[in-house]
Amino acid sequence: MRILYTALWIFALPFVLIRLFWRGRLEPGYRQHIAERFGFFNANSKPDQAVIWVHAVSVGETRAAEPLIRQLQQTYPGHRILLSHMTPTGRAAGAVLFPNNEVQQCFLPYDIPFLVQRLLRHFEPVICILMETEVWPNLIHTCQRLGVPVTLVNARLSPKSFHKGKRCLRLIRPASAALTHVAAQTEADAGRIRQLGARNVTITGNSKFDVNIKPEQITAGHQLREQFGARPILVCASTREGEEELILDAFINHPSQPLLLIVPRHPQRFDLVEQWIKQRNLKMIRRTQLGQEKLPADVQVVLCDTMGELISYYVSADIAFIGGSLLPLGGQNLIEACAVEKPVIIGQHTFNFEAISVDAVNADCAIRVNNAGELIQEAVNLIADNARRTIMGGNALAFANQHRGATERTLALLQKHIR
Repeated sequence: MRILYTALWIFALPFVLIRLFWRGRLEPGYRQHIAERFGFFNANSKPDQAVIWVHAVSVGETRAAEPLIRQLQQTYPGHRILLSHMTPTGRAAGAVLFPNNEVQQCFLPYDIPFLVQRLLRHFEPVICILMETEVWPNLIHTCQRLGVPVTLVNARLSPKSFHKGKRCLRLIRPASAALTHVAAQTEADAGRIRQLGARNVTITGNSKFDVNIKPEQITAGHQLREQFGARPILVCASTREGEEELILDAFINHPSQPLLLIVPRHPQRFDLVEQWIKQRNLKMIRRTQLGQEKLPADVQVVLCDTMGELISYYVSADIAFIGGSLLPLGGQNLIEACAVEKPVIIGQHTFNFEAISVDAVNADCAIRVNNAGELIQEAVNLIADNARRTIMGGNALAFANQHRGATERTLALLQKHIR
């Protein structure tokens, strides 16, 4: 089955290249560092230290990897961290989190044995650490053949992904069985991962709760609030395709309008979202246009078109809605908003983050809504009820603090496998 999988990859490579250049129209990062996707790396990029390889496919996984990478740097100061990605937004997020070449970054080669082998021969990692849901059959097989342990950490597997995996069980089961160790977020995740063939599975919790909120992010958030003024603020963070239009329509039709901050999940959609805002004749400004100036009093919507400022947007706001959940897109991470004491609103579709979403609602720090109209109404209700908003914010911080510690447990597990 893996041979057929490899043949399909090789057959698809011309089409994959075309797709890269097509996506590069809106997101130029897809046209950069293309050689790395085929396992070709600059000769000068080979570290003179032992390498710990962490793979974080995109933005969410990269943020989740930050606490673990910080711990690895402290525990193994003589090692170099290699952080690989599949998306340019993930790579950009890594550059923000680890500036000044603090870690070495690259794109992951496509999952073809001789391409993966080029990366392994070049960097010679002592371990491969995959974040969350990444199971690449040829990567795992090639690492196993070359004696490189492969661990899957902060692992999660939604019921939807589990059923997809079962359809490819002949391919997924050998790859899962070859994993040296799996650090799962929850008992439910662990159970599903075991059913797909993984053997050594330990429940360590969700490392996203160990998010490191920097003082400068808090300061920047307070500065943003001063710029925005005294109006109540609703931030709609990590919004996905189709959600912004629903939110804007509900926002227009509500008589009590807070200042609305919209933070699209993907940078290539900034211009499209701007068009939708203008089509509704809403007075708007882009964050990059605002600079350090005071927000004009007639602005209704701020389009947050920057990378690396999400936590500061949360700090500046009164209420946080977490996108990807109004439509069946799986939701996004709500932990960062909780960690800065913000009441959270989520939609019904949180299957990628179901455990923490259910726990947050039960902890009375999150409210689940059915549609965009309910989202705006609940936000307005909370803004009007200062006592309720304060209680939910306190609950949110307690919820975030209560679940910390996954990174330390994961590190203890990894230490058994790092030479």
